Amino acid sequence: MMETTLPLALRDIADLPGPPPWPLVGNLPQIRPLRIHQDVEAWSRQYGPLFKIRFGRTDLVVLASHELVGAALRDRPDGFRRPAITSDVGEEMGGRPGVFVAEGAAWREQRRMVMAALSPHAVKAYFPALAAVALRLREHWRRAAAAGREIDLTDDLKRFSVDVIAGLAFGTDVNTIDGGEDVIQRHLDVILPAVARRTIALIPYWRYVRLPQDRQLDASVAALNDAIDALIASARAKLAAEPARRQRPAHLLDAMLCAADEGGGIDDRAIAGNVMTMLLAGEDTTSHTLAWMLYLLQKNPAALRKAREEVARVAPDPAALTIAQMDGLDYLDACAQEAMRLKPVAPFIPLEALRETVIGDVRIPKGGLIWCVMRNDSVDETHVPRADAFEPERWLRGGEGAIDKHLSMPFGAGVRTCPGRYLALLEIKLASAMLLSSFDIASIDTVDGKEPEELMGFTMSPIGLRMRLGGINTI
Repeated sequence: MMETTLPLALRDIADLPGPPPWPLVGNLPQIRPLRIHQDVEAWSRQYGPLFKIRFGRTDLVVLASHELVGAALRDRPDGFRRPAITSDVGEEMGGRPGVFVAEGAAWREQRRMVMAALSPHAVKAYFPALAAVALRLREHWRRAAAAGREIDLTDDLKRFSVDVIAGLAFGTDVNTIDGGEDVIQRHLDVILPAVARRTIALIPYWRYVRLPQDRQLDASVAALNDAIDALIASARAKLAAEPARRQRPAHLLDAMLCAADEGGGIDDRAIAGNVMTMLLAGEDTTSHTLAWMLYLLQKNPAALRKAREEVARVAPDPAALTIAQMDGLDYLDACAQEAMRLKPVAPFIPLEALRETVIGDVRIPKGGLIWCVMRNDSVDETHVPRADAFEPERWLRGGEGAIDKHLSMPFGAGVRTCPGRYLALLEIKLASAMLLSSFDIASIDTVDGKEPEELMGFTMSPIGLRMRLGGINTI
């Protein structure tokens, strides 16, 4: 049970308030699939921190209080799991499960492997490769600045993240920044939206009728699996030919294979699932967080000036960046935390109860579904003064005036906190330090000058951000 002392009067899910459902389809017609997070957040403001919504004939309990959300997230893996439909959709599509959807003993073994591969010590060993990708991006942006060319910010940052992950994880230099083709990324662009779309579909039509988009999806899944299998086979062959690599793995895939070979029954299928997990987690989430942060910095000149001054003081030369310098960028780290508070790329987390439990004063049956709203208390004036404002300083204060860091949980909470947290923040600080030390930013905006809309696909991304560089920064 989630509470050792139960309230005197418990409610059932049927007793909860919520938006009136339509017959048979529930609240699905009232939801915009690409804005689903905003629709549920709006209902949170109307119905409070604990209410219900209905998808088809299935009720979901919505948690919009950070205390309730935190308790549910910390009750994993024993009390809650990701909904079975998530892994079912992935397996039905032909994907292979990784630590993101694994449960029980399989999760514990895979977690050990992934944590070893993504530990700060392991990531720091690969820092020169990360810095090289940042310099490649700098040269790409220098050419754009010299030509007076507008930059598609989100697209370029996705290419940066893809190149980092390909080099860091697999020892592959795909160089998508300069136009190289990344087959894996091209297929992920087909697969990830399909997972999100099918997870909330009212009717699994694809089991009965195959549309062109479904045939394209089948081809992308098959091609992605072949590409991942080839990466694993190549890495295994190199480990066999060069046993010394086991003592100092050349990249994260080597590290995962070595960790798996230590025992625990992890096979290449599980490794393949985690390769895919690293690709999706290392591309959309990091690049979208970085795009939101740079946009918010540009819209807040005082914060941008402080970030520039810190970079000039701590990490002034992009060609000579060190891991110690990155770890010393406290204000940039605070900027990232503030951006994730305002614009979390995972604005909700659905969970499924593994046992009968109680949340607040509501009984949740085994198999019951809950919907954790990750952006409610964190942008509420009751909990955060000037909640709409971008104020990185709130993450640096101690004592009175400091933000309650439990209000914002961009990497989750409990033992299933995202294992790639250190790598993600390192990428964000590295790209930001390179930009701020190398260029003056003329603008980061949408075509019409309005705030970028939030698009909910597999993660929440900004729509239409364009960056124009004014020249070389002289600080």
